[in-house]
Amino acid sequence: MKTIDQISFAGKRALIRVDFNVPLDDSFNITDDNRMTAALPTIEKILKDGGSVILMSHLGRPKDGPTDKYSLKHIVPHLSDLLGQQVEFADDCIGADAAEQAKQLKPGEVLLLENLRFYKEEEKGDVAFAEKLSKLGDIYVNDAFGTAHRAHASTAVIAQFFPTAKYFGYLMAGELANAEKILNDAAKPFTAVMGGSKVSDKIQLIEKLLDKVDNLIIGGGMAYTFAKAAGGNIGNSLLEADKLDLANSLVERAKAKGVNLYLPTDTIVADKFANDANTSVSPTNDIKDGWMGLDIGPDTIAAFSKVIESSKTILWNGPVGVFEMESFEKGTRAIAEAVVKATENGAFSLIGGGDSAAAVAKFNLTDEVSYVSTGGGALLEYMEGKELPGVKAINE
Repeated sequence: MKTIDQISFAGKRALIRVDFNVPLDDSFNITDDNRMTAALPTIEKILKDGGSVILMSHLGRPKDGPTDKYSLKHIVPHLSDLLGQQVEFADDCIGADAAEQAKQLKPGEVLLLENLRFYKEEEKGDVAFAEKLSKLGDIYVNDAFGTAHRAHASTAVIAQFFPTAKYFGYLMAGELANAEKILNDAAKPFTAVMGGSKVSDKIQLIEKLLDKVDNLIIGGGMAYTFAKAAGGNIGNSLLEADKLDLANSLVERAKAKGVNLYLPTDTIVADKFANDANTSVSPTNDIKDGWMGLDIGPDTIAAFSKVIESSKTILWNGPVGVFEMESFEKGTRAIAEAVVKATENGAFSLIGGGDSAAAVAKFNLTDEVSYVSTGGGALLEYMEGKELPGVKAINE
């Protein structure tokens, strides 16, 4: 793997693709800076070498060019605090002014470019746009795992302009190493916890994991499709009606491969999708009409926790309930705590980005597990066996 440890950046300008797509509140305060702190080791290594750093990222999904709401200028104060030095800002990511600011950078200085997605060429993977970006630095570093599955100008196309000077940053290298450990070097028993709303979102990963895991736990909204497929009543719970046969075939395949498949036996049901809803505990396969399942019940928590705590490798992707609402967070919190307990007992635990990462952060358990991925979609695709454009571009 071509990492930044293989080169000195002394006197060089490093053009780094980072993922600073962080959530901001209405006053432009950053509500979760994990993606920024994850990039610090790479930036600090380059500065320590005596290099200068040019950071490029996207923020949000701007539709019509430059929009104040999506300007990266809002994150400059916090980034400066994190690095302990003033970060310069270019109010464009290409053009004469940006080029001049990059050229004038002295060793040890940092420049943040304006939002790449203010140009439609970024997401289109436009070669001319990528070439303009490439002129800003001497060495290209990709440290944005969260966008590695996108063939965008700054994540994949740009690498061709650095044929002998392109590397993975520490974050990218760590993400790939931890994913590989799960895929190819997992200690047994290996348990995968799959949550989230739709079977269709996870089908390829589940199929891949059936050849690797000892235990497969399914929770979240997708569990009700399995319950319905087995002939149960699920009331108004989430359902993918066109995936009933698929759910049954996954049950059969797990059985054929000797994988222990665990589905919720009881559910916290509510009479509406709201934190102040009336709630009760119901068998998952016998939910009354007008009621919907929004979390796993106490028996299921106990059963799932027991499996997780006795595991040596754990992959968790997707919450098992609507954890954003306090009334329905108990199941997801219990899963997180079981993963932490297993980790304390020597297990390797990988939290698969996205909502799972948000859940462990909400419960202040991020530092209690082995690794939390910064890229939900990218990690899923990598584990499904797909080649990620951002990874391929560096390896070529």
